[in-house]
Amino acid sequence: MIATESLSKRFPRVTALDRLSVDVGPGVTGLVGANGAGKSTLIKILLGLSPATEGRAEVLGLDVATKGADIRERVGYMPEHDCLPPDVSATEFVVHMARMSGLPPTAARERTADTLRHVGLYEERYRPIGGYSTGMKQRVKLAQALVHDPQLVFLDEPTNGLDPVGRDEMLGLIRRIHTDFGISVLVTSHLLGELERTCDHVVVVDGGKLLRSSSTTDFTQTTTTLAIEVTDTDEHPDGTLAVRDALHTRGVDVIDSGGGLPGAGHVLLLTAQGEETYDLVRDVVADLGLGLVRMEQRRHHISEVFTDSDEQRDAERKEAVGHGN
Repeated sequence: MIATESLSKRFPRVTALDRLSVDVGPGVTGLVGANGAGKSTLIKILLGLSPATEGRAEVLGLDVATKGADIRERVGYMPEHDCLPPDVSATEFVVHMARMSGLPPTAARERTADTLRHVGLYEERYRPIGGYSTGMKQRVKLAQALVHDPQLVFLDEPTNGLDPVGRDEMLGLIRRIHTDFGISVLVTSHLLGELERTCDHVVVVDGGKLLRSSSTTDFTQTTTTLAIEVTDTDEHPDGTLAVRDALHTRGVDVIDSGGGLPGAGHVLLLTAQGEETYDLVRDVVADLGLGLVRMEQRRHHISEVFTDSDEQRDAERKEAVGHGN
């Protein structure tokens, strides 16, 4: 669907993309990075709206440098910023965008009705957009990106400004775009948990450079670390400490333990050696008369990619300083 090779974009004072090489296949792909990581710049290049300084890129097999108009015929785009006219209805706006995409009048109206129904705006379709909530405006932007039945859509920070319920609803819509209609999705976000729940594949960029590109399941594989959460009692006002000490006497080293107010419930982290570790923890908690809130293997998270990158940069910086001395 998307392929870039040594793609760079430089501005006078900043390098937005730095030799980015990545391949994106069908499905729902998350493009994650902090604000300023180069996500929006990449989308503009892929749409043929901004030229790259160096390197090359293809979308749907088309060269972005020479086939921008053809790409935009086949791709939908939901921008991050608010760009909706306040004095027209959702129907008028989406029909207009469908006509601009080449649909004849009747087909544009039919597709608009279907798309607004899909995004949950059918009952409100004749109201002026200026009276819409933030969530409704985001749905209008999503509808105009889908109305011409593209093969691929670019969604730039689609959950911006939404409350938790609105975010969950938007993420559900994004997932259904692919499962129900077979449209592939590239969605940008700086909220890592959203992408873990929604995407098949995740591309992580930082400072315009590729940190990692792999399936979401690879990012979130289980670890050998066991997370244990217990309650406190009058006899053991710090249940976490009691379990930690009891495990230590049985030769089990705890990696980390939380602390806080009695009764809050805290988490112990230890390395699981097999089923016997589960049995031992269960017995220790029962012997102490505590409640076992949860006992589960931890999973890796996408955020750890940034942590590892920061640690690597710190190590390289210290090594450079050492050589300088």
